[in-house]
Amino acid sequence: MTPDVARLLRTASYASVATAGVLILAKLGAWLATGAVSIMASLVDSVMDAGASLVNLLAIRYSLMPADAEHRFGHGKAEALAGLGQATFIAGSALFLVLHAIDRLIQPRPLAQIEVGLAVMLFAIVATILLLTLQRHVVRRTASTAIRADALHYASDLATNTAALLALLLAQFGWTRLDPLFALGISAYILY
Repeated sequence: MTPDVARLLRTASYASVATAGVLILAKLGAWLATGAVSIMASLVDSVMDAGASLVNLLAIRYSLMPADAEHRFGHGKAEALAGLGQATFIAGSALFLVLHAIDRLIQPRPLAQIEVGLAVMLFAIVATILLLTLQRHVVRRTASTAIRADALHYASDLATNTAALLALLLAQFGWTRLDPLFALGISAYILY
């Protein structure tokens, strides 16, 4: 593996973990301020992304190690195992969201400070687009399985952020019952 490829892989994996961390903090604040299940769904998706990105970071660091006596052809298989770990994160997150959204459908609660949620979701969309741009560049240059799998998570994050934004916009017009329905839709999309 060339030094340029290794640098690109490290850059993409560090950027992914950093973006996930910032989005988790922002979405946590927005969820606490609004009480919106759709923001919680997007928050859970970001937590899942952070876990998957951290697994990727560790797998990429391991896969970049040179061949040794026990691994004559290198450590590249670590990337494939990281992809499997990410699939597990996705399934668990989606099932958690389904349960919470159903609870909110049965016991609805009003939303508060919707403007805060809207601002955070717009920020999340922009941050996610920037990260996806970097990841797609790295995948084109490296063909990394782990970065490609990570980009799929962030593409789903883009969809969940947009759905949460739409749910909040509709809630401003009094359609708060749509919030848990959007959360169910987000969880179905994540599981798919």
